[in-house]
Amino acid sequence: MTFTLHVDGPRWREHTERTRDAVRAAISAAPRPATGGEPDGRHAANEGDLVPVAKGNGYGLGNVRCVREAQRLGLTRVAVGTVYEVAEVAASYDGEILVLTPYEPADRTAAAAWGVLGRAPYTDRVIRTVSSRPAWDALATGTTPSRVLLETMTSIGRFGMTPQEIGSLLSDDATADVLGRGHVRLEGLALHEPIAQPHVDRRTVAGSRWHDASVAPLAPAGATRRVEEVLSAGLGWQSELADLTERLSGDARTDLTTAAALWVSHLDDGELAAVRAGLPDIALYARIGTRLWLGDRQALQARGTVLAVHAVGRGQASGYRQRRAPRDGAVLVIGGGTSHGVALEAPSPVASSRQRVVAAGTGVLEGIGRSLSPFVVGGRQRWFAEPPHMHVSLVRVPEGVVLPAVGDEVPVDVRLTTIHPDRVHGLD
Repeated sequence: MTFTLHVDGPRWREHTERTRDAVRAAISAAPRPATGGEPDGRHAANEGDLVPVAKGNGYGLGNVRCVREAQRLGLTRVAVGTVYEVAEVAASYDGEILVLTPYEPADRTAAAAWGVLGRAPYTDRVIRTVSSRPAWDALATGTTPSRVLLETMTSIGRFGMTPQEIGSLLSDDATADVLGRGHVRLEGLALHEPIAQPHVDRRTVAGSRWHDASVAPLAPAGATRRVEEVLSAGLGWQSELADLTERLSGDARTDLTTAAALWVSHLDDGELAAVRAGLPDIALYARIGTRLWLGDRQALQARGTVLAVHAVGRGQASGYRQRRAPRDGAVLVIGGGTSHGVALEAPSPVASSRQRVVAAGTGVLEGIGRSLSPFVVGGRQRWFAEPPHMHVSLVRVPEGVVLPAVGDEVPVDVRLTTIHPDRVHGLD
Protein backbone atom coordinates (compact mmCIF):
# COMPACT_ATOMS: atom_id res chain seq x y z
CA MET A 1 0.00 0.00 0.00
CA THR A 2 2.88 2.29 -0.84
CA PHE A 3 2.62 6.03 -1.38
CA THR A 4 5.96 7.59 -2.33
CA LEU A 5 7.60 10.93 -3.03
CA HIS A 6 10.20 10.85 -5.80
CA VAL A 7 12.82 13.60 -5.87
CA ASP A 8 15.20 14.44 -8.70
CA GLY A 9 18.04 14.82 -6.22
CA PRO A 10 20.63 16.70 -8.34
CA ARG A 11 18.05 19.12 -9.72
CA TRP A 12 16.42 19.69 -6.33
CA ARG A 13 19.74 20.27 -4.58
CA GLU A 14 20.81 22.70 -7.28
CA HIS A 15 17.61 24.64 -6.59
CA THR A 16 18.23 24.77 -2.83
CA GLU A 17 21.78 26.00 -3.41
CA ARG A 18 20.57 28.71 -5.80
CA THR A 19 18.00 29.81 -3.25
CA ARG A 20 20.61 30.00 -0.49
CA ASP A 21 22.94 32.02 -2.69
CA ALA A 22 20.17 34.37 -3.83
CA VAL A 23 19.08 35.09 -0.26
CA ARG A 24 22.66 35.69 0.86
CA ALA A 25 23.20 38.09 -2.05
CA ALA A 26 20.00 39.97 -1.15
CA ILE A 27 20.95 40.49 2.49
CA SER A 28 24.63 41.10 1.84
CA ALA A 29 26.00 44.39 3.13
CA ALA A 30 28.99 44.12 0.74
CA PRO A 31 29.22 47.00 -1.71
CA ARG A 32 28.24 46.19 -5.27
CA PRO A 33 30.75 46.55 -8.08
CA ALA A 34 30.90 49.99 -9.71
CA THR A 35 29.59 48.47 -12.92
CA GLY A 36 26.54 47.09 -11.15
CA GLY A 37 25.59 43.46 -10.66
CA GLU A 38 25.84 41.24 -7.64
CA PRO A 39 28.20 41.40 -4.64
CA ASP A 40 31.33 39.26 -4.79
CA GLY A 41 29.54 36.25 -3.29
CA ARG A 42 31.27 36.24 0.09
CA HIS A 43 29.00 35.72 3.07
CA ALA A 44 29.58 37.35 6.44
CA ALA A 45 27.89 35.61 9.35
CA ASN A 46 27.07 38.90 11.06
CA GLU A 47 24.94 39.94 8.05
CA GLY A 48 22.37 37.27 8.87
CA ASP A 49 21.48 34.30 6.70
CA LEU A 50 18.82 32.06 5.28
CA VAL A 51 17.01 30.15 8.06
CA PRO A 52 15.33 27.03 6.63
CA VAL A 53 11.96 26.12 8.12
CA ALA A 54 11.31 22.46 8.94
CA LYS A 55 7.85 22.00 10.44
CA GLY A 56 4.75 19.85 10.27
CA ASN A 57 5.21 17.18 7.63
CA GLY A 58 8.54 18.69 6.55
CA TYR A 59 7.02 19.82 3.25
CA GLY A 60 6.51 16.19 2.32
CA LEU A 61 10.19 15.43 2.79
CA GLY A 62 10.16 15.09 6.58
CA ASN A 63 11.74 17.44 9.10
CA VAL A 64 14.83 15.30 9.64
CA ARG A 65 15.61 15.23 5.93
CA CYS A 66 15.11 19.01 5.72
CA VAL A 67 17.55 19.79 8.54
CA ARG A 68 20.13 17.38 7.18
CA GLU A 69 19.92 19.23 3.88
CA ALA A 70 20.23 22.52 5.77
CA GLN A 71 23.43 21.22 7.29
CA ARG A 72 24.67 20.21 3.84
CA LEU A 73 23.99 23.78 2.69
CA GLY A 74 26.17 25.11 5.50
CA LEU A 75 23.27 26.82 7.29
CA THR A 76 23.78 27.08 11.04
CA ARG A 77 20.21 27.94 12.06
CA VAL A 78 16.87 26.31 11.34
CA ALA A 79 13.32 27.01 12.46
CA VAL A 80 10.73 24.46 13.57
CA GLY A 81 7.04 25.00 14.10
CA THR A 82 6.51 23.87 17.68
CA VAL A 83 8.32 22.74 20.81
CA TYR A 84 7.21 19.17 20.05
CA GLU A 85 9.36 19.13 16.90
CA VAL A 86 12.62 20.13 18.58
CA ALA A 87 13.85 16.77 19.88
CA GLU A 88 13.68 14.98 16.52
CA VAL A 89 15.43 17.86 14.77
CA ALA A 90 18.08 18.31 17.47
CA ALA A 91 19.09 14.65 17.10
CA SER A 92 19.95 15.21 13.40
CA TYR A 93 21.20 18.78 13.40
CA ASP A 94 23.91 20.47 15.47
CA GLY A 95 23.04 24.13 14.79
CA GLU A 96 20.67 26.55 16.48
CA ILE A 97 16.94 25.81 16.47
CA LEU A 98 14.29 28.54 16.54
CA VAL A 99 10.77 27.57 17.65
CA LEU A 100 8.29 29.67 15.66
CA THR A 101 5.16 29.15 17.74
CA PRO A 102 5.43 31.56 20.65
CA TYR A 103 6.14 30.27 24.13
CA GLU A 104 2.88 30.52 26.10
CA PRO A 105 2.93 29.48 29.77
CA ALA A 106 -0.89 29.36 29.83
CA ASP A 107 -0.70 26.47 27.34
CA ARG A 108 0.03 23.96 30.07
CA THR A 109 0.76 21.03 27.76
CA ALA A 110 3.29 23.00 25.74
CA ALA A 111 4.74 24.54 28.91
CA ALA A 112 5.38 21.01 30.24
CA ALA A 113 7.15 20.13 26.99
CA TRP A 114 9.30 23.26 27.39
CA GLY A 115 10.12 22.10 30.90
CA VAL A 116 11.40 18.78 29.56
CA LEU A 117 13.36 20.57 26.84
CA GLY A 118 15.00 22.75 29.50
CA ARG A 119 16.69 19.63 30.90
CA ALA A 120 17.83 18.31 27.50
CA PRO A 121 21.51 18.45 26.49
CA TYR A 122 20.67 20.61 23.47
CA THR A 123 18.63 23.23 25.34
CA ASP A 124 21.30 25.92 24.87
CA ARG A 125 20.83 25.63 21.09
CA VAL A 126 17.11 26.44 21.23
CA ILE A 127 15.67 29.94 20.74
CA ARG A 128 12.15 30.70 21.94
CA THR A 129 9.73 33.15 20.38
CA VAL A 130 8.03 35.39 22.94
CA SER A 131 4.98 37.40 21.89
CA SER A 132 3.48 38.59 25.18
CA ARG A 133 4.53 40.22 28.44
CA PRO A 134 3.24 37.31 30.59
CA ALA A 135 5.43 34.90 28.61
CA TRP A 136 8.47 37.14 29.11
CA ASP A 137 7.75 37.45 32.84
CA ALA A 138 7.46 33.67 33.16
CA LEU A 139 10.92 33.24 31.64
CA ALA A 140 12.41 36.12 33.61
CA THR A 141 11.30 34.58 36.91
CA GLY A 142 11.90 30.96 35.90
CA THR A 143 14.83 28.78 36.80
CA THR A 144 16.06 27.98 33.28
CA PRO A 145 18.18 30.45 31.25
CA SER A 146 16.56 31.21 27.91
CA ARG A 147 17.43 32.56 24.48
CA VAL A 148 14.59 34.68 23.17
CA LEU A 149 13.25 36.47 20.12
CA LEU A 150 10.60 39.07 20.84
CA GLU A 151 7.83 39.00 18.26
CA THR A 152 6.05 42.18 17.23
CA MET A 153 2.54 42.30 15.83
CA THR A 154 2.41 42.78 12.07
CA SER A 155 -0.43 43.07 9.57
CA ILE A 156 -0.91 39.31 9.71
CA GLY A 157 -2.61 39.89 13.06
CA ARG A 158 -1.68 36.59 14.65
CA PHE A 159 0.95 36.79 17.42
CA GLY A 160 3.03 39.66 18.68
CA MET A 161 3.49 42.58 21.03
CA THR A 162 2.70 46.14 19.98
CA PRO A 163 5.56 48.66 19.76
CA GLN A 164 4.22 50.24 22.94
CA GLU A 165 4.30 46.91 24.78
CA ILE A 166 7.84 46.21 23.62
CA GLY A 167 8.94 49.71 24.58
CA SER A 168 7.42 49.28 28.03
CA LEU A 169 9.14 45.92 28.47
CA LEU A 170 12.58 47.15 27.45
CA SER A 171 12.36 50.30 29.56
CA ASP A 172 11.49 48.28 32.68
CA ASP A 173 14.33 48.14 35.23
CA ALA A 174 13.46 44.50 35.89
CA THR A 175 14.19 43.71 32.24
CA ALA A 176 17.59 45.34 32.44
CA ASP A 177 18.32 43.31 35.56
CA VAL A 178 17.30 40.02 33.92
CA LEU A 179 19.42 40.76 30.85
CA GLY A 180 22.31 41.97 33.00
CA ARG A 181 22.36 38.68 34.87
CA GLY A 182 22.29 36.75 31.62
CA HIS A 183 19.18 34.84 32.68
CA VAL A 184 17.50 35.77 29.41
CA ARG A 185 19.49 36.44 26.25
CA LEU A 186 17.77 38.61 23.68
CA GLU A 187 18.51 37.40 20.14
CA GLY A 188 16.44 39.77 18.01
CA LEU A 189 13.01 40.85 16.81
CA ALA A 190 10.72 38.49 14.90
CA LEU A 191 8.29 39.70 12.22
CA HIS A 192 5.86 37.43 10.41
CA GLU A 193 4.55 39.23 7.35
CA PRO A 194 1.43 38.21 5.41
CA ILE A 195 1.81 36.61 1.99
CA ALA A 196 -0.39 39.31 0.46
CA GLN A 197 0.78 42.88 0.72
CA PRO A 198 -0.46 44.48 3.97
CA HIS A 199 -3.16 47.13 4.01
CA VAL A 200 -0.81 49.72 5.47
CA ASP A 201 -0.88 53.40 4.58
CA ARG A 202 2.67 54.63 3.90
CA ARG A 203 2.06 57.83 5.86
CA THR A 204 0.90 55.84 8.87
CA VAL A 205 4.03 53.68 8.78
CA ALA A 206 6.38 56.62 8.29
CA GLY A 207 4.79 58.48 11.18
CA SER A 208 4.58 55.57 13.59
CA ARG A 209 6.20 55.54 17.00
CA TRP A 210 8.76 53.08 15.63
CA HIS A 211 10.10 55.37 12.96
CA ASP A 212 12.79 57.99 13.53
CA ALA A 213 13.93 59.68 10.34
CA SER A 214 16.85 61.29 12.18
CA VAL A 215 18.39 57.86 12.87
CA ALA A 216 17.94 55.98 9.59
CA PRO A 217 16.57 56.54 6.08
CA LEU A 218 12.98 56.16 5.01
CA ALA A 219 11.90 53.17 2.98
CA PRO A 220 13.65 53.10 -0.42
CA ALA A 221 11.67 54.43 -3.37
CA GLY A 222 9.21 51.85 -4.64
CA ALA A 223 9.37 49.75 -1.47
CA THR A 224 6.46 47.39 -0.89
CA ARG A 225 4.21 47.70 2.11
CA ARG A 226 5.84 44.63 3.64
CA VAL A 227 9.19 46.41 3.42
CA GLU A 228 7.74 49.57 4.94
CA GLU A 229 6.32 47.59 7.84
CA VAL A 230 9.60 45.76 8.48
CA LEU A 231 11.66 48.94 8.23
CA SER A 232 9.34 50.78 10.58
CA ALA A 233 9.64 48.02 13.17
CA GLY A 234 13.38 47.64 12.62
CA LEU A 235 14.08 51.32 13.09
CA GLY A 236 12.02 51.44 16.25
CA TRP A 237 13.68 48.30 17.55
CA GLN A 238 17.12 49.79 17.06
CA SER A 239 16.06 52.91 18.95
CA GLU A 240 14.69 50.89 21.88
CA LEU A 241 17.85 48.79 22.05
CA ALA A 242 20.05 51.88 22.04
CA ASP A 243 18.21 53.19 25.10
CA LEU A 244 18.46 49.79 26.82
CA THR A 245 22.17 49.47 26.04
CA GLU A 246 22.89 52.68 27.93
CA ARG A 247 21.52 51.03 31.08
CA LEU A 248 23.64 47.88 30.78
CA SER A 249 27.34 47.28 31.23
CA GLY A 250 30.05 44.71 30.64
CA ASP A 251 29.11 41.38 29.11
CA ALA A 252 25.41 42.20 29.12
CA ARG A 253 26.01 45.20 26.86
CA THR A 254 28.16 43.07 24.54
CA ASP A 255 25.51 40.34 24.38
CA LEU A 256 22.89 42.91 23.42
CA THR A 257 24.72 43.72 20.19
CA THR A 258 23.27 40.53 18.67
CA ALA A 259 19.74 41.57 19.64
CA ALA A 260 19.49 44.13 16.82
CA ALA A 261 18.87 41.25 14.39
CA LEU A 262 15.59 41.01 12.51
CA TRP A 263 14.10 37.60 11.79
CA VAL A 264 11.58 37.92 8.95
CA SER A 265 9.21 35.72 6.96
CA HIS A 266 7.59 36.04 3.52
CA LEU A 267 9.91 38.63 2.01
CA ASP A 268 11.17 37.98 -1.50
CA ASP A 269 14.75 38.72 -2.51
CA GLY A 270 13.96 42.21 -3.73
CA GLU A 271 12.25 43.02 -0.45
CA LEU A 272 15.15 41.61 1.55
CA ALA A 273 17.52 43.81 -0.42
CA ALA A 274 15.31 46.84 0.25
CA VAL A 275 15.32 46.11 3.99
CA ARG A 276 19.09 45.73 3.85
CA ALA A 277 19.36 49.13 2.11
CA GLY A 278 17.25 50.76 4.80
CA LEU A 279 18.94 48.96 7.69
CA PRO A 280 22.54 48.40 6.57
CA ASP A 281 24.03 47.60 9.97
CA ILE A 282 21.87 44.81 11.37
CA ALA A 283 21.80 41.04 10.89
CA LEU A 284 18.86 39.95 8.76
CA TYR A 285 17.60 36.37 9.03
CA ALA A 286 15.14 35.20 6.36
CA ARG A 287 12.97 32.28 7.49
CA ILE A 288 12.01 30.34 4.37
CA GLY A 289 10.28 26.99 3.94
CA THR A 290 8.07 26.51 0.88
CA ARG A 291 10.30 28.44 -1.52
CA LEU A 292 13.41 26.56 -0.41
CA TRP A 293 12.07 23.02 -0.32
CA LEU A 294 9.27 23.16 -2.91
CA GLY A 295 10.36 26.03 -5.15
CA ASP A 296 11.21 23.71 -8.06
CA ARG A 297 8.00 21.71 -8.14
CA GLN A 298 9.09 19.75 -11.22
CA ALA A 299 11.84 18.13 -9.16
CA LEU A 300 9.30 16.39 -6.90
CA GLN A 301 6.51 13.99 -7.72
CA ALA A 302 4.20 12.00 -5.47
CA ARG A 303 3.18 8.56 -6.71
CA GLY A 304 0.81 5.82 -5.64
CA THR A 305 1.42 2.14 -6.30
CA VAL A 306 -1.35 0.25 -8.11
CA LEU A 307 -2.35 -2.67 -5.90
CA ALA A 308 -5.32 -4.14 -7.76
CA VAL A 309 -7.23 -3.64 -11.03
CA HIS A 310 -10.91 -4.67 -11.24
CA ALA A 311 -13.06 -4.54 -14.35
CA VAL A 312 -16.55 -3.18 -13.56
CA GLY A 313 -19.68 -2.90 -15.63
CA ARG A 314 -22.16 -0.10 -15.62
CA GLY A 315 -24.25 -0.23 -12.47
CA GLN A 316 -21.86 -2.58 -10.65
CA ALA A 317 -21.33 -1.60 -7.01
CA SER A 318 -18.04 -1.50 -5.12
CA GLY A 319 -16.42 -0.02 -2.03
CA TYR A 320 -17.57 0.54 1.54
CA ARG A 321 -20.51 2.63 0.36
CA GLN A 322 -21.42 0.31 -2.54
CA ARG A 323 -21.57 3.08 -5.08
CA ARG A 324 -22.50 1.98 -8.57
CA ALA A 325 -20.33 2.58 -11.62
CA PRO A 326 -21.84 5.14 -14.01
CA ARG A 327 -20.36 3.33 -17.03
CA ASP A 328 -18.21 0.38 -18.05
CA GLY A 329 -14.57 0.61 -17.03
CA ALA A 330 -12.35 -0.36 -14.12
CA VAL A 331 -11.72 0.43 -10.47
CA LEU A 332 -8.08 0.76 -9.47
CA VAL A 333 -6.97 0.21 -5.89
CA ILE A 334 -4.03 2.57 -5.40
CA GLY A 335 -1.71 3.10 -2.45
CA GLY A 336 -2.43 6.48 -0.89
CA GLY A 337 -5.24 7.33 1.50
CA THR A 338 -6.18 9.70 4.26
CA SER A 339 -3.22 8.62 6.43
CA HIS A 340 -0.96 9.83 3.61
CA GLY A 341 -2.81 13.13 3.28
CA VAL A 342 -4.63 12.23 0.07
CA ALA A 343 -7.75 14.35 -0.47
CA LEU A 344 -7.02 16.45 2.60
CA GLU A 345 -6.77 20.14 1.77
CA ALA A 346 -7.13 23.58 3.27
CA PRO A 347 -9.94 25.90 2.18
CA SER A 348 -9.14 27.54 -1.14
CA PRO A 349 -8.13 31.23 -0.95
CA VAL A 350 -10.58 32.21 -3.71
CA ALA A 351 -9.93 35.71 -4.98
CA SER A 352 -11.07 35.82 -8.61
CA SER A 353 -14.46 35.20 -10.23
CA ARG A 354 -13.08 32.13 -11.98
CA GLN A 355 -11.86 30.66 -8.68
CA ARG A 356 -15.29 31.24 -7.15
CA VAL A 357 -17.00 29.44 -10.03
CA VAL A 358 -14.58 26.49 -9.74
CA ALA A 359 -15.08 26.28 -5.98
CA ALA A 360 -18.86 26.42 -6.36
CA GLY A 361 -18.81 23.76 -9.08
CA THR A 362 -16.61 21.48 -6.98
CA GLY A 363 -19.00 21.83 -4.07
CA VAL A 364 -21.99 20.87 -6.24
CA LEU A 365 -20.20 17.78 -7.55
CA GLU A 366 -19.25 16.68 -4.05
CA GLY A 367 -22.85 17.23 -3.01
CA ILE A 368 -23.99 14.60 -5.52
CA GLY A 369 -21.23 12.18 -4.53
CA ARG A 370 -18.61 12.90 -7.21
CA SER A 371 -15.08 13.89 -6.20
CA LEU A 372 -12.10 14.21 -8.49
CA SER A 373 -9.10 12.29 -7.19
CA PRO A 374 -5.49 13.51 -7.39
CA PHE A 375 -4.42 10.25 -9.10
CA VAL A 376 -3.43 10.70 -12.75
CA VAL A 377 -4.15 7.78 -15.10
CA GLY A 378 -3.87 8.10 -18.87
CA GLY A 379 -2.79 11.73 -18.54
CA ARG A 380 -5.86 12.88 -16.57
CA GLN A 381 -7.00 13.01 -12.98
CA ARG A 382 -9.67 10.37 -12.42
CA TRP A 383 -12.74 10.28 -10.21
CA PHE A 384 -12.80 8.60 -6.83
CA ALA A 385 -15.12 5.60 -6.68
CA GLU A 386 -15.77 6.71 -3.09
CA PRO A 387 -13.93 8.78 -0.47
CA PRO A 388 -10.38 7.48 0.07
CA HIS A 389 -9.73 4.85 2.71
CA MET A 390 -7.02 5.16 5.33
CA HIS A 391 -4.21 3.65 3.24
CA VAL A 392 -5.66 3.18 -0.25
CA SER A 393 -8.00 4.86 -2.68
CA LEU A 394 -10.50 3.40 -5.13
CA VAL A 395 -10.34 5.25 -8.44
CA ARG A 396 -12.62 4.85 -11.48
CA VAL A 397 -11.11 4.67 -14.97
CA PRO A 398 -13.46 4.69 -17.97
CA GLU A 399 -13.41 2.07 -20.68
CA GLY A 400 -10.88 2.76 -23.42
CA VAL A 401 -8.12 4.09 -21.19
CA VAL A 402 -4.95 1.98 -21.07
CA LEU A 403 -4.84 0.54 -17.55
CA PRO A 404 -1.70 0.35 -15.44
CA ALA A 405 -0.57 -3.03 -14.13
CA VAL A 406 -0.38 -4.07 -10.51
CA GLY A 407 2.93 -2.74 -9.19
CA ASP A 408 2.99 0.28 -11.50
CA GLU A 409 3.16 3.74 -9.96
CA VAL A 410 0.81 6.52 -11.03
CA PRO A 411 1.44 10.25 -10.47
CA VAL A 412 -0.52 12.02 -7.76
CA ASP A 413 -1.28 15.74 -8.10
CA VAL A 414 -1.34 16.65 -4.42
CA ARG A 415 -0.16 19.44 -2.12
CA LEU A 416 3.19 18.38 -0.71
CA THR A 417 2.59 20.36 2.50
CA THR A 418 -0.17 17.91 3.47
CA ILE A 419 1.25 14.52 2.51
CA HIS A 420 2.97 11.84 4.57
CA PRO A 421 4.65 9.46 2.12
CA ASP A 422 5.78 6.01 3.14
CA ARG A 423 9.13 6.56 1.42
CA VAL A 424 11.08 9.42 -0.13
CA HIS A 425 13.31 8.39 -3.02
CA GLY A 426 16.21 10.34 -4.48
CA LEU A 427 17.81 12.03 -1.47
CA ASP A 428 19.29 9.12 0.48
